Amino acid sequence: MTTTLQVNGQTRVVQADAETPLLYALRNDLGLIGARYGCGLGQCGSCTVIIDGKPVQSCDLPVSAAVGKQITTVEALAVIENEDEKLHPLQRAFITEQAAQCGYCASGILMAAKALLDVNKDPSDGEIRAALEGNLCRCGTHGRILRAIKRAAQEMRGLGVG
Repeated sequence: MTTTLQVNGQTRVVQADAETPLLYALRNDLGLIGARYGCGLGQCGSCTVIIDGKPVQSCDLPVSAAVGKQITTVEALAVIENEDEKLHPLQRAFITEQAAQCGYCASGILMAAKALLDVNKDPSDGEIRAALEGNLCRCGTHGRILRAIKRAAQEMRGLGVG
């Protein structure tokens, strides 16, 4: 079955059954491997993408449910201009704060954090924690992740980072 999706600002066509998980279409058909398979039950967040501004676990969402919606994957965060890659403030902050240890969960956390910062430029610690509730990290870098998101929010507000 041919399915048309809007992914990272582009119209993309995949050959997938309507019930195929969106994650499989992104990874296997489109080569967008940033979202990762973790639990397959929508409980760990490693497969998080943004759909119409909301963070969504793509492993248990049928591709048919994403038709006609704007899908953003972690690959859309960095922008390449004149052959130079410009990282998103969240990516820079994660590097600076060394927020990812093994990195398996990082793309899902980045997407959940981006969805938050897109609507709340100055989130409290509690709001960040609530936004990341669906994302599991077993490495224990939670403090660094929180600092990185606050650093990115500060940069995005134009306050610089100290």
